[in-house]
Amino acid sequence: MRWMGLSPGSSRTGLTVRTVLANPSTRPGLALPGRVLVTAGRADVPVLHVRLGLVTSAEPDDPEAPRQLVQFHQAEISGGFVLRAGRVRSIPFRFPVPWETPVTVVGGMPLLSLRMGLRTEVAIEPRSDQGAMLPLFVHPLTTQAYVLAALDSLGFSLRQAGSVAARLPGVAQTLSLHQRLGYWVAPLYAGPITELEVIFIADSAGLEVLLWCDRRLALAGITHQSISRFQVWHAAAERQDWVAIVDGWLRMAINRHAAAVAHANWSAPINESVHVSRPPDEPLRPGYGLGGTAGGAGVGGGGGGDGT
Repeated sequence: MRWMGLSPGSSRTGLTVRTVLANPSTRPGLALPGRVLVTAGRADVPVLHVRLGLVTSAEPDDPEAPRQLVQFHQAEISGGFVLRAGRVRSIPFRFPVPWETPVTVVGGMPLLSLRMGLRTEVAIEPRSDQGAMLPLFVHPLTTQAYVLAALDSLGFSLRQAGSVAARLPGVAQTLSLHQRLGYWVAPLYAGPITELEVIFIADSAGLEVLLWCDRRLALAGITHQSISRFQVWHAAAERQDWVAIVDGWLRMAINRHAAAVAHANWSAPINESVHVSRPPDEPLRPGYGLGGTAGGAGVGGGGGGDGT
């Protein structure tokens, strides 16, 4: 089944643009195949370029500002040409999907809050573009799918998903946005935290997982946040015990978070929690980027693999 996006014909040039995809489903790191059909009307049309772009709805860095459509990745598939009257030009493409592209399908179900489209832009003159847009469904990488399945097995429930049009300090990102998946905390891990957000930063070699822990005191209007970072590789992912791995990440992250909360002036000390068999770790000193705890120069963990 082919999926097509058709732009309305221009009243001035009669140009129409049709984008054809063999399959609208993809994954980060893949090349999306298809073609663009450009049809001229009764007059010759000088085309400057043809570009494809990924567009999604994202929250700005300012939490008070409304959501906006953001084109976060684009690639040119054709340079300039003159399309003669009544002629059709077919432009094949293999559009690269960035490794950090937000996932829009979790557990086989599309996330309505994370719609994404492929926009076709045909520039006729510098200020006149004609765009057709097709919906895309971005499925998780294998490593992402394992992490998400492990969270589900451990009792976490996805409550919201969204993209933020901002970069994370201290994190190597190629895109100008990142995705956040918010979860209701599983009963086993409740107490030191009330909310958990998961952020994926992927590349061709592996996956960095950021666990954003939050303990919110609604009546007092006080919140304490911390971030811990972990890294895994795509190779041999199918041979890992992902429930044990993710459980270990959670224990380390929440342990550190509980230690930081225990030293806050507004909080009574937390000596242990239902899931930790030893006292919480001492809080790390604030560092650069994401290298400390919230309220200092950074907000959480450090390097890869060990959650520090």
